[in-house]
Amino acid sequence: MAIRERLSGNEAIATAMKQINPDVMAAFPITPSTEIPQYFSQFVANGTVDTEFVAVESEHSAMSACIGSSSAGARTCTATSANGLALMWEMLYIASSSRLPIVLAAVNRALSGPINIHNDHSDTMGARDSGWIQIYSESNQEAYDNFIQAFKIAEHKDVKLPVMVCQDGFITSHAIENIELIEDEKIVKFVGEYKPENYLLDSDNPMAVGPLDMPPYYFEHKYQQAVAMENAKKVILEVAADFEKMTGRKYGYFEEYKLEDAEIAIVILNSTAGTAKVVVDELREKGVKAGLLKIRMFRPFPAQEIMNALKNVKAVAVMDKAESFSTAGGPVFTEIRSALYDIGNTVKMISYIYGLGGKDVRTDDILKVYDHLSKIVSSGKADKVYNYLGIRE
Repeated sequence: MAIRERLSGNEAIATAMKQINPDVMAAFPITPSTEIPQYFSQFVANGTVDTEFVAVESEHSAMSACIGSSSAGARTCTATSANGLALMWEMLYIASSSRLPIVLAAVNRALSGPINIHNDHSDTMGARDSGWIQIYSESNQEAYDNFIQAFKIAEHKDVKLPVMVCQDGFITSHAIENIELIEDEKIVKFVGEYKPENYLLDSDNPMAVGPLDMPPYYFEHKYQQAVAMENAKKVILEVAADFEKMTGRKYGYFEEYKLEDAEIAIVILNSTAGTAKVVVDELREKGVKAGLLKIRMFRPFPAQEIMNALKNVKAVAVMDKAESFSTAGGPVFTEIRSALYDIGNTVKMISYIYGLGGKDVRTDDILKVYDHLSKIVSSGKADKVYNYLGIRE
């Protein structure tokens, strides 16, 4: 029987950590992810877990400690947000290139400057090409479920890559929702015992970590990372299938919400998907064929699968809670547009930047996007591709 609880997203992640009982957690506090190491340190202090909690002086040091512990063969995790993730930047690349299965709870927050502690996706979108798998979460339940699956994905022999599990700062991290927890013994069995193949403390097989890599081999090692990322696509679905058997909750690369016969659709990440679903339901009651595609797995990017999901839609708006300053659209928009390139211009596409720095987004804001799409279908032309939602002119 599942355990019914009421938890914030941060407490849900800390609870998942407690149930997994990793060998090491290294962390430095930063809003809005501070509660995760705070809650977890209490579990360490009272003996609920036997994890080695490493309190460090910065996020750069936190990821450095994670790299050291994972290299030594320890199951390792951490948590951070925004500027903290940016301070880890150098070490993110080292973690992924060293093929270390570290799991990071990324509580999305706007990057400075100006200084802002509220939610957008500029932090993890900035890290999208760092070689980390990225999984996004609409709700507290999804954050909890994704975090548990992340260890099994990261540690798979065909993957061996670090994973970021993302959720929206304050919107889900601090909001309390009903949640179904999994029994401890089931999680222990699901995640399994971590048995690293290569690690520093294996005296029978000496190895180096972080060596100088000259041109004859650097390219090949990057290619190996790319192959591992491609392998992750299959593994993510396999892990999701096992998770569904255990819980009944189904996960894939993305969620298609009323998309089967949709003529207009929005593509979106994280918590705003819930708001958009309400608008889809209202439009459907009025006879408007609206749909939604919520991306769960952004890295590796499921280009072919997204193309198949959207190929029959007449107009699509991709909503980005991050600005890429490319003047050509948000980061998710450019990837979706590339994915749909092979089917020609049969699907009209527009980009919307929204919610930067925590700017509130309501159902009537989402409705404006669907209205824009309806006008595009009527006219047959996407007049303005690059748009901002809710900005004061």
